[in-house]
Amino acid sequence: MKKILLVLTLLFSVSALSQDTFLQKDNDQLEVEADKITEAYNAQLALSSKQELLFKNKIEEFLIRRQKIEKAYTGKEKLDQLVILQQNETAEMGDILTGPQLDLYKKLKPTLQPVSEVKQ
Repeated sequence: MKKILLVLTLLFSVSALSQDTFLQKDNDQLEVEADKITEAYNAQLALSSKQELLFKNKIEEFLIRRQKIEKAYTGKEKLDQLVILQQNETAEMGDILTGPQLDLYKKLKPTLQPVSEVKQ
């Protein structure tokens, strides 16, 4: 009986730890912003329904990361972190978008998702 309880406890522990922590901290405001950004891109990229869902989730994940950077850094360091974040986001979008879509995404990104300015 103790072995069964131990095995069940381990299974529940492992499944709890494997959840995506970025999406657990869901923020309604960020979800709305992710919807708007996804709609703007979708008008140009013609995403499939599966791509649209993956794209929105990825945008929301990076909005959460961006929010953390905005709170933790200032000045040039903040800008450097945001540039790195943008590069990582673009790289991860390569797993969701087709080649032509990714090329267009890269062209649209500076206008639809600009990096913030440094205020000194």
